[in-house]
Amino acid sequence: MSTNILMPALSPTMTEGKLLRWLKKEGEAVSAGDVVAEIETDKATMEVEAVDEGVLGRILVDEGAEAIKVNTPIAILVAEGEAVPEAPATPAADPTPAKAPTTAGAPAPGAPASAPPATPTPAAPAKGKRIFASPLARRIAGQKGIDLSTLRGSGPNGRIVRRDVEQAAARPAAPQATAAAQPPAAQGVAIAADTPHHTVANSTMRKVIARRLTEAKSTIPHFYVEMDVELDALLALRSQLNAASPAEGAGAYKISVNDMLIKAAAITLRRVPDVNVSFAGDMTVHYDNIDISMAVSIPDGLITPIVRQADLKSLGQISTETRGLIKRARGGKLKPQEFQGGTFSISNMGMMGVKAFSAIINPPQAAILAIAAGEARPVVREGEIRVATVMTVTLSVDHRVVDGALAAQWVSVFRSVVENPLSLVV
Repeated sequence: MSTNILMPALSPTMTEGKLLRWLKKEGEAVSAGDVVAEIETDKATMEVEAVDEGVLGRILVDEGAEAIKVNTPIAILVAEGEAVPEAPATPAADPTPAKAPTTAGAPAPGAPASAPPATPTPAAPAKGKRIFASPLARRIAGQKGIDLSTLRGSGPNGRIVRRDVEQAAARPAAPQATAAAQPPAAQGVAIAADTPHHTVANSTMRKVIARRLTEAKSTIPHFYVEMDVELDALLALRSQLNAASPAEGAGAYKISVNDMLIKAAAITLRRVPDVNVSFAGDMTVHYDNIDISMAVSIPDGLITPIVRQADLKSLGQISTETRGLIKRARGGKLKPQEFQGGTFSISNMGMMGVKAFSAIINPPQAAILAIAAGEARPVVREGEIRVATVMTVTLSVDHRVVDGALAAQWVSVFRSVVENPLSLVV
């Protein structure tokens, strides 16, 4: 019996995705667990695995197709030797029973008998009649801007199929008026006609980032607390720890400043647990575990892989884990459980020399720590000016559940942990 392969929901926020490429071809055998396609979601590029074995009988969605709704059939899997069924029918909004297509060459009702056809294609189905087309043909027509009513299908009972749309797309386009040939303006952006520009289509990830950050910034009352933190003691401890690491082998490690700051944030959350929360309408969710999401830049946006129970892990464990997470994030190989969830976020732009910045909260979390570059600055100690390595951190909190005094307490404890870093290793 044939089985539909559906567009999967690969993250809690995913409603649609883009089919990047097929890794199996029509007619190829498929085993359970085989990767059949790559999907671009709102988070990353993910692999789709077959859950049954059989033969990939028909591909319903071409590579590059965008905005494919979750649970939409994208392919049909059949048993060995089984006939491949027609593509799943799209439910019709029109309840009228199916009728035979209009006879070729007959004018549409209401049209002047002498009116010449707009294109050299056969006459369109009569106005008000349903257009019978496969889901794939409809999708391709939508992508290529082809009006299905101008086509006559070559499939069973006059149904429009993929080849009909592709043939129409291959025909030379009719000459357009000069004004219509101008590039379309970016949606919602007023661009002067004489301003040179070009547009680049936004990926699924970029669209979702735009939507979620707009929602976060417009619905969450952000409150910011900024503080300078000295790094010299932490940097000295890091040097000692890395010097003690074996040169190679299973026990080798190389701890980064970011690893130590993740651990410091986790210890701070354990000491000030009321920041490890989420706002949930009539209640506040207090998380028992401390799962740190770290922002990782990737070519088309960012993703936040998670170091789970970071307060219970050693610096060596955190270092090994973060290296693996970052590598898989940039290779598009993260598993959903590696980036879904998290109770607190860190965004570190120190390696880019940023002096200070404020980050946008990652819902449903209630706080995110923005970490800037450590730099040599003059500080006053015991009435004397000295030079120290100082970084500026900014805590953004959801003011509905984290008050200003609580945010200030959290940042103060964080500074104490970083400036007295022995608590990171005991």
